[in-house]
Amino acid sequence: MVEGISWIALLICMPFKHLYQMPMGVRIVGPIHGALFVLLMWLIYQAWEGKALSKGRAIMVVIASLIPFGPFLIDRRLAESTAAETADSPD
Repeated sequence: MVEGISWIALLICMPFKHLYQMPMGVRIVGPIHGALFVLLMWLIYQAWEGKALSKGRAIMVVIASLIPFGPFLIDRRLAESTAAETADSPD
């Protein structure tokens, strides 16, 4: 979710940079978004390697992270599927 918010913040800052010659927002938000994106990719890899995510779900999350608002949609979908799996598994 945090990476998705940083993506939206970067999209908001871009018009200010190009239309109003105000690059400060991109200079601040850009590196933060970049670091959060790298962290997200590392977390996806860790989840896949630890078998918490299947290969298909890991690929789906990576693709969703590239699309604006995608992280919000995939987060909800993963939460629903995890809740369903938890309800189906015996304790």
